[in-house]
Amino acid sequence: MIRMAAIGDIHYGVEGGPLGPHLEQLAQEADVLLVAGDLTQHGDPEEAGELVRDLERLEMPKVIVLGNHDYHQDREADIVALLEAAGAIVLESEGEVVQVDGTRLGVAGLKGFGGGFAGCSVTDFGEPEVRLFAHLMSRAGADLGTALEAVRDQDPDVTVALLHYAPVEATLVGEPPQLWPFLGNYLLAEAVDRVGADLVLHGHAHHGSPRGRTPKGRPVLNVAQPVLKKPYELIELGAA
Repeated sequence: MIRMAAIGDIHYGVEGGPLGPHLEQLAQEADVLLVAGDLTQHGDPEEAGELVRDLERLEMPKVIVLGNHDYHQDREADIVALLEAAGAIVLESEGEVVQVDGTRLGVAGLKGFGGGFAGCSVTDFGEPEVRLFAHLMSRAGADLGTALEAVRDQDPDVTVALLHYAPVEATLVGEPPQLWPFLGNYLLAEAVDRVGADLVLHGHAHHGSPRGRTPKGRPVLNVAQPVLKKPYELIELGAA
């Protein structure tokens, strides 16, 4: 059984963030920490440095994807370097298998991208800007599939897809529907259903809903902290 602590949208600023007061409790309750993007408020490496100071106190695997906020200053590479120097695993269109208390946890991670959902999504037609948006939507789905395949080939006991953008509409309920194309895209769920995962985690939708499922029934959790209204979500997966 793997005990996971999952959280997204922690938005650390230069004065710190929400995990600090709960690190001791987290270390007792979980074996691995998964962070679903938006680590910083403005994409400033100084903000990421505050998070690193907290993460360094956690002696457990820490698997992270970035969110849209972390790209705001075009310094995402600096943020990744800080996190990796602190021992965190930062994934972008990659799969990683980590040993967690004797169990092999596979994580396929990427930020993802928007684009919308079946019947109401951007299409590859028209102005270059629209076609680029559609291309990024499609690439996100393809990249998630590739990352999941890389994990599957390593035969993990449990597989998690760790995203920032949402793969299903159900976890966006509560957000204005006009925003949904900017909060997620259905090709992410298609990749999960095609390759397989035991669980999907995402953030980004601060006013969304906590739970949903892909079309083939894979569980999806929105772990954005404003949705959880607590420091992190505790999840147990695998055989007892």
